[in-house]
Amino acid sequence: MVDVLASLALVAEINGYTMPIVDDSCILEIKDGRHPVVEIMTEGSFVPNDTYLDDYENRIAIITGPNMAGKSTYMRQVALIVLMAQIGSFVPASSAKIGVVDRIFTRVGASDDLGMGQSTFMVEMTEVANILKNATQKSLLVLDEIGRGTSTYDGLSIAWAVTEYVADKDKIGARTLFATHYHELTELEDKIQGIKNYCITVKEKGDDIIFLRKIVRGGADDSYGIQVAKLAGVPYAVINRAKEILQELEDADIIKKQKRESKKSEKMVQGQIDLFSYKAGEIAEEIRNMDIMSMTPIDALNYLYKLKSKVENS
Repeated sequence: MVDVLASLALVAEINGYTMPIVDDSCILEIKDGRHPVVEIMTEGSFVPNDTYLDDYENRIAIITGPNMAGKSTYMRQVALIVLMAQIGSFVPASSAKIGVVDRIFTRVGASDDLGMGQSTFMVEMTEVANILKNATQKSLLVLDEIGRGTSTYDGLSIAWAVTEYVADKDKIGARTLFATHYHELTELEDKIQGIKNYCITVKEKGDDIIFLRKIVRGGADDSYGIQVAKLAGVPYAVINRAKEILQELEDADIIKKQKRESKKSEKMVQGQIDLFSYKAGEIAEEIRNMDIMSMTPIDALNYLYKLKSKVENS
């Protein structure tokens, strides 16, 4: 035990760790947090980030941004800082207030289980099921791209439903970091109390991007998948063809939306025409059957008022 504490003390001294405040609150506040392993590997170029979670207005942080931007590193560093604080270690941050958590649940990375005959998606869903069954309001959840192992709409639906379930204080209400490429999830900030949007900043330079590694408020509007593929060294022929296909898909999606809107409008107009035609025929039949010669002027006026009311209420 002494050698463990001595090692933690030595690392804290060498890397400029600080003593965290650990209490029974539900506040998780980290200033200039760093990943204890990655910062050593990057040799002084690591970009620190702040974190704030609580059990009220800031229960869930939905984090968007491109691959390779640092979403997973950020979430892991928060989990590690919480763990280090609770075992009595100093932490890699300028300051930290850690409300004690009962457990840290993570769903990070993609892997299958060939021995058990389970696909990547099945493994992912099994882990998610375990989290949803066992997490409490005092837990810390780290969820990375839930739903990516299946079709887009299925994955989005699952990610959306999981977020709603976790956010519900009557079910879980745990402090949660949720990284996703489903930008639609950013709409939840306006729908559910306690959800806040964050994104990893990038700088665009022509067709290229530069990762700034900084977490800021707001949602990302692009995943920059093709730019990341270019950075990874995918041949230019493939990159250029991918851009063409992306443009075709976006154009097709726009056309589909326009057609859906057009059909919707046609149905509405058709319904109005049918309704009007029916009412017009009914009113015309009433006029045809009127005995004008036997009507007094006041009777005619009253009848005209009745027909006018029918038209207005149709």
